[in-house]
Amino acid sequence: MGIKVIEHPLLKHKLGYLRDKNTRSQEFRDLTREISKLLAYEAMRDWKDIEEVSIETPLAKTRVQRILQAPIAVAILRAGNGMLDAVLDMIPIASAGFIGIYRDKFIHNTVEYYFKLPKEVQGREILLCDPLIATADTMIAAIDRLKSYGVGKIRILSILISEEAVQRLGHFHPDAIIHTLQIEKEMNEQGYLIPGLGDAGDRLYQTK
Repeated sequence: MGIKVIEHPLLKHKLGYLRDKNTRSQEFRDLTREISKLLAYEAMRDWKDIEEVSIETPLAKTRVQRILQAPIAVAILRAGNGMLDAVLDMIPIASAGFIGIYRDKFIHNTVEYYFKLPKEVQGREILLCDPLIATADTMIAAIDRLKSYGVGKIRILSILISEEAVQRLGHFHPDAIIHTLQIEKEMNEQGYLIPGLGDAGDRLYQTK
């Protein structure tokens, strides 16, 4: 599958503060938004669905490029919400969707509790947002549901992802493209990335 690890000193700098347990919730939210904008920027780098139109500048007529059909930005609740507004700020013509899925430790399976997409989704490209991907169970389930609606290419935006998740996504959804800052080599028994940055949802919203 396609995986693009974005190497940039500014992103490494911001990621360092995200990892720091002393970074406050407001700073954590701000950093997540800043990083998410740059992930969206990279995900759109090879966008092909554009057209040329004629306009007039204050000085002359010219032709400019405009995106013909924007992607749909989809957040996996709840941590994905911390990325969504930033992606929409970067791509204001994009529409949005929401998927609520969690892994139930008692039944050892994923449970969907919310699913909402725009009306016209068939063939539309998706920017699927989740800051941390550990086991990839919820990500795989989310992509399964999106594909059942006949969406187009799926681009995953994630700040950190485990090696195991990369392998599993490559097995179940090799056509997806991952944009991330770093691949983490370890997880603990609770399924948290190591060294990671803790629970992104809790740190975004000050919950436990």
